[in-house]
Amino acid sequence: MQRIYEPENLLEGQMLVDMLASEGVEAHLLGQHLVGAVGELPACGLLGLLVADSDAQRARALIAEYNAAQPVPGDEPESFQGVLLC
Repeated sequence: MQRIYEPENLLEGQMLVDMLASEGVEAHLLGQHLVGAVGELPACGLLGLLVADSDAQRARALIAEYNAAQPVPGDEPESFQGVLLC
């Protein structure tokens, strides 16, 4: 297993685990149970994505593509003052 990426937060970490799974790459989020101890532990480096050695290069490429992605033009919601769009 290789540690290939350090997510910024728990939400990003789980989203990347799910994205990799959808591409057929099994990933594990390391340190997810340590996040609640911030204040007593260092604030960075707690989370890490682990994948099998054989999947490391492909997983890094998929994460790089994910990080480089731009919003689809015209996919943004209209801006309405005081209205929450869900």
